[in-house]
This record gives sequence, C-alpha cells and structure tokens, in this order.
Amino acid sequence: MSSRLSFFWLLFLAVLFACGGVDAPHRESPVPDEVGYNLHVRPILSENCFTCHGPDANKREAGLRLDLAEDAYAALKENPGAHAIMPGKPKVSEAYRRIASKDPLEVMPPPESNLQLSDREIRMIEKWIRQGAVYEPHWAFVPPEKTPLPDIKNKEWPSNELDYFILAAQEKAGLKPNPLAGKEMLLRRLSFDLTGLPPGLELMEKFLANDDVDAEERLIDHLLSQKSYGEKMAVHWMDVARYADSHGYQDDYFRTQWPWRDWVIHAFNQNMAYDEFVTWQLAGDLLPNPTKEQLLATGFNRNHKITEESGAIDEEYRVMYVVDRTNTLGKALLGITMECAQCHDHKYDPISQKEYFQLYAFFNNVAEYGIEESRPGFSKKSPAKFPLMEITNEDVEGILSFVNMPDSASRVKAIMGEVDKGDNFHALASEAAALKVSIMGDLDTLRKTFLLERGDYEAHREEVFHGTPETILPFPDDFPKNRLGLARWLFDQRNPLTARVFVNRIWQEFFGKGLVGTTGDFGMQGELPTHPELLDWLAVDFMENGWDIHHLIRKIVTSSAYRQSSVVDDKKRAKDPDNRLLARFPRNRLSAEEIRDMVMASSGLLVPEIGGPSVKPYQPEGLWEAATSGRGNLSSYKQDTGGALYRRGLYTFIKRTVPPPSMILFDASNRDECEVERTKTNTPLQALVMMNDPTVLEASRVLAAKLLKESSTELEKIHKAFQLIIGRRADEKELEILEGYYREQQQSLKDDHDRAKKLIKVGEYPLASDVPEPAQAAMMLLVQTIYNMEEAITKS
Repeated sequence: MSSRLSFFWLLFLAVLFACGGVDAPHRESPVPDEVGYNLHVRPILSENCFTCHGPDANKREAGLRLDLAEDAYAALKENPGAHAIMPGKPKVSEAYRRIASKDPLEVMPPPESNLQLSDREIRMIEKWIRQGAVYEPHWAFVPPEKTPLPDIKNKEWPSNELDYFILAAQEKAGLKPNPLAGKEMLLRRLSFDLTGLPPGLELMEKFLANDDVDAEERLIDHLLSQKSYGEKMAVHWMDVARYADSHGYQDDYFRTQWPWRDWVIHAFNQNMAYDEFVTWQLAGDLLPNPTKEQLLATGFNRNHKITEESGAIDEEYRVMYVVDRTNTLGKALLGITMECAQCHDHKYDPISQKEYFQLYAFFNNVAEYGIEESRPGFSKKSPAKFPLMEITNEDVEGILSFVNMPDSASRVKAIMGEVDKGDNFHALASEAAALKVSIMGDLDTLRKTFLLERGDYEAHREEVFHGTPETILPFPDDFPKNRLGLARWLFDQRNPLTARVFVNRIWQEFFGKGLVGTTGDFGMQGELPTHPELLDWLAVDFMENGWDIHHLIRKIVTSSAYRQSSVVDDKKRAKDPDNRLLARFPRNRLSAEEIRDMVMASSGLLVPEIGGPSVKPYQPEGLWEAATSGRGNLSSYKQDTGGALYRRGLYTFIKRTVPPPSMILFDASNRDECEVERTKTNTPLQALVMMNDPTVLEASRVLAAKLLKESSTELEKIHKAFQLIIGRRADEKELEILEGYYREQQQSLKDDHDRAKKLIKVGEYPLASDVPEPAQAAMMLLVQTIYNMEEAITKS
C-alpha cells in the first residue's frame, strides 16, 4: 500500500471513530473506582446471563446460578475443582474466564444467543471480582429507610426535603436548577396536575393579583378541594384497574361498572388513605359487616375481560380471570412482572412458579363461572358477571349518595341504543334498569388451587396454598389466609414495595417519568432509581403520614424542583439529555383525556357533572360496525346528544375491541389489561385530530360566537381566546400574527357566505343566529389555530 493511500486510509478511520461510525473503545466511559453489584454488575448479569443462570430452574444450564452468592462461589457441578466466581481472583474465576474468552466454542454468552458484553462491561466484572465480588440484595426487596438529607452548596434553593436530594444529584453532575416558572405557567401546571382542567380566567386574575407569601399554598388547597381533583386522579386509576364499558372478546357486550368509577372519584375526593383505598378494593367484601360502599369498591377485581362465547370452555376462562387479578396485583401494587412466573420460575426475579400460584390462590375462590351469556334462557345461575350487587334508589339516597344514577328509562335508552327490540332487548333492558354491578364474593367452601404446568388450566400438578413470594416478604402465619390478609401483607411496614411503587407512580403523574423509569417493573430487569434515597424518603414519609395521598402530592407540588421553569439550555441538554436529574421541569404533553377536557373547558362547552354512565361523543361512522360480527348490544354506535356530548374524557365510553379513536391516537389505554404507564408517541395523526375532529371544530365555533357577542375590541377578543386556551397572556408578536391572520380570514370570507356556512356547520351545539356567519367563521378559524399550537396541548 502506498504511503499516500495509507495516509488517507488512516484519516478515514480517524474520522469514522470520531463520528462514532464504528465502535471506538477509547470513547467508552471509564470503569468506576468502586464497582458495586446493584449499580454496576447486576444489570450486566441480568441482561446477559440470568436467562440461563438465574432463578428459573427449568432453563438453568450446567446447574450454575449466578444471581445468588452462595451458588456463584460454590464448586461447579461439572468441574468440582473450579468455581464460577472466586472473590478477589478474577483470573481463576470460571465465569470471568468464559466471559473474556475469544474462543467461540467457550465464550459466554454463546454467539448464538446474539448477546455480547462490551469491553467496559468485561472490565467492570473483572474489577468487581478483584474487589471481592460482594453480592448485595436487590434494592427493591429491602425495606426503604429514611436517610439524612444530603449536604448541598446552594442552601437557598430547597423549599422542602425533596429538593435536597434533587439538588445534591445536580451539583454532583455540575448542573444548576432552572429559575422558578412564572406565575401564569405555574398556575396552568398546577391546574392540570391537580384537576386535569385549564384554569379559568377568574382564577387566573385572582392568583396573578395575589402577592401574598402563601398564595401558592392557598391555590393548591383550593385545587385539591375541587370535585374535579377526584376525576383527575381517577383517570390514572382507570388504567391501573383496566376499567372499560364492555366485556372485550368477540361480540364485546355492554357491562355496567360505572358506579365503581363513581366510587373511585368519591374516594379520591374524600382523600381516603391509600391503604384503606386499596384494602376495600381487594377485600371489601371480607371486612366485618361490609357496607354496600365497601362491596362496590371490590368491583376493582371484576374489571377484567369476560367472554360471551357459548362454545368457550368455562374453566379455561375462569382461570384466565384469576390470572388477570394476580398479574394486576403484581404490576399495579407491587411493581413486579409477576406474570413471568405463571408458566415457569421467573427468569430474572427470585419468584418461583409455585409462589405465583400461592399468590393466585388468594383470588381463586370467587363464586363465578368463566362464561358470560347474554341471551335469554341461559341455564347457569352464576355466569361470569356474578357475584352482583344491585344498586337501588334507596342506596343512592343513602350510603351510595356519590353514585350519579339517572332515571331508569334514560339509562336503558342510553345503554341499548338501536339494538334490535326483541326478547333479548327486554331481558337486557330489565337488567340495565336494575343497575347491577359485578363485585367480589367468595364461595362458602374453599376451592383447591394447583400449580398449573406451563400455565395450562387443566394441567394440575401439586396442590398449593395461600402464600406470597419469600423474597418480597413471607406471609405471616397470623394473617388470615384470604384477600383481607393479603391486603394486610401489602401494607405491612416491612413490605419493601407497596409504598415505593405508589409514590413512584404519583411522581410519574407530575414529572412525566417515575424516579424508577420502569414503573411496572422494580425487579432485576427494571431500571435503577435515578434518586434512590429520595424514593425511599418519600415512601417512608408516605407511610409515616398514614398513607395520606394529599400529603404526598403537597410535598411534590410545593418543591422547588416542581416549580422550575421548563426552559432548556444547551449545556443541560448535553449533560442530561433525558432530564433525569430534573435541572428543568419537563415539557410533557397533556393526556388524551386532558386534551379533550382543555378543549371543552376553554370553549365553555364542558358539562361539569360528576359521575354517571359513560357517554358516546362524536367518532367516525362505521368503526364499531366494521369491527364486530353484527351481534350483541354494542354492534352499532349510537352517538349521544345534548349535554352528554360535552362530558370530560374520563366518561367516554370504552369498548375494548374498538376504543375511542381520538383518544387512542393520543396514547390512551384500550384497557385490555392493567397499565401503569402510557406510551408516548408523536404522529401526524395527532395533528389531524386537532385540525379536523368535530369536537375541536365545534368548540372553536362556540368560543368564537361567545367572543363576538362580547362588547370588546377585536384585539381583546383575540387576547382572551389565547389566554383561555394557552393559559397566559400573548406577547406583542403573537398578537400581531393572530390579528393579521384573523383579518385575512375576514376578508376571504366576507363575500363567500357558502364557505362560511360550511365551516360553522359542525357539531350539535345550536348555532349563534345573532352573529354574522362570515365573522363567526373567521373567528372560528382563529380559535382553531390557537388550539393547534403545540403549547395548547402541552402542560408546561
């Protein structure tokens, strides 16, 4: 090779390495001075080794287990003279030798696994072994403890204890927090976070004019006292509890569980302690002399999908319902991927298949069948929706006063829509008028529980009895072996997960991402907490204060971390691109429900009624019909009219097989199963919703007509529209652009009455006949433009 060619070849390689075009070993971050098992080594082993050398005995290769110290240190079964890990001696540790090997016949993980450790990971394991190979228990299985507040340099910044942990991490990384957000932005942020609604003009004016030192605290108290707070909190719990208005599966019949949703709203508005809130839902029927309210709460366990297929195997589906409850407990309350142990021992977490079915046993005694049959003449006395509780007018006038029960005739009409008025209609109409809700109720005798081989409902192996995973917390002998005992176990002060999981999910509600990024997985494959001491401090503080949700929320929203501006600078973006150190407040899009609620509330269309049956707003024609067999009482979509069109997103009817399209496009859950974190996408279809959805167009028209009727200047009308939707005053440049656009549309529509009529002919809300159509259409386009600003659908 010529010298000239060699020079250019070397130059090419240098540029390629510099740009990251190929792996450049010298660019890997250095190995820490002290290598820890939990922070550094366990994630490597979990990702690359535990599948074959972890908790699952059925898949374990060579009898070697690397997740337990005593097993890893022991002599190898296939070679008693060798040890997988020899503390202090990486060169004679067989595990390290195989990991570092270049021989494809002996390197681990084997090439066919498509897994390969990086040089840095290999050096990390080598250093860990050299430093003693000290194993640590998984952080999430150790009860949380309050650590002293860390030392910080900027003593002026913290508003409460949370800020010490946040600032300490920032200072360690060489970052500084953002300045506090302006009052307008903070008001919008608090209003959406605590009520799910934008602040009204009256509240804006009052808060902006209040310079008292306690103005923010009084605002927080005011927002927490609103009935809309319970609705906001209920949205996330509906995802957790997989609430829907249909059974799911095939013909996807209607179900009446909305009174349970009314109870959830009521419970949040009463600030029911979290331990009581969950205990009632898991085991309200097992409390001494349970009230109808406590029974209604147990609807949580009955929100799973139910089959109506006559040819289905009854026991197969009954087992599926019990599995669903077990998995929901794992994800929603323990933050553990319990479902991974249904068919075999968990591959990563120390949970055996036997322990899975011991937990399953708590839910296996419900007096239910697997098949729901909606046709008359069905012979079984207890189909899948049983046990049932009937709610009467007397109940609503008394202990269940929070249930928003419309009159029977209206309810039947709303439920049945245009279904064929045959015998089936009369049977279902009678049931709808009675308002029966599925609740929990156990058999008088104990149903046996067996470990099911590979999770197969009919492959019974050994009989198992009520129990919990030993690694989390053994089930105490003196606790009742039923769901009430399980609830006591969950809220035992020694349980390491319950408080952590909930405070992490509430943190996610406010900051967009939990301190543990994998909200539903605190196990070995989950992410490590970004601020472990803060997570534990919050968990212990939550328990010490009686599981008080308001107390937890106040701690978060009164912190300086929460009150920061969301402005991003280049230095912070480079050092912390994902904002995990919270040196700024994250810019999060509103949820699907909040986007609808923002549009409804800002336009004045919102009907603020609390609770009641779900409603069917506008949606494209033919969706339901195209996705069903043509059978069932939800085979066609019967859109609601009147005030039902303008309810909050929480009350939108959710048919599992065809969920509401505009909400799904903004990442709402279809409620097939427990969901603790929604996906976050950004697609052109979302922009098309804001541009073309009848709800947005109708709201634009209605707000436009209201503004035009007011005795104010053109500029004042534009400013008011902007403030109602965006939540702040428009600056001069924004007003100039909007005013220019409005005048263009006025001129364009002045002599084009046909186009103006077509534009405003949207939605069922009565047209404002006393406002000229061209003026109304022009102002409508202006308002629609403001709704389509990115800031309109962004919290902060």
